[in-house]
Amino acid sequence: MTQSPNVDASESELIAQCEAAMAEFTAQRDECVRRVRELIAAEDHVNGVYHATEIYRLQKDKLRLDVEIEFKRKKINRIRLGIDESAMYGDPDKLAL
Repeated sequence: MTQSPNVDASESELIAQCEAAMAEFTAQRDECVRRVRELIAAEDHVNGVYHATEIYRLQKDKLRLDVEIEFKRKKINRIRLGIDESAMYGDPDKLAL
């Protein structure tokens, strides 16, 4: 089973877009980790210097970015396997309740 060149090109473009998004999310995640480490090192419990709120926010953001990266990785896998996402999830307009 061979696919037309247009389908291969569009799949390659989608994969490239997903990989670019993954790279951006990874850079953002790495920045969150770096910033958390800085804030932890800057805390001074003796003098009452705490950064718990910002550390917590950055850790939540890191987890969100991890999920975004995982979604993109799985999307790339679905594209490579030739799985049609609309068929996988169905058309919400056609779902019977």
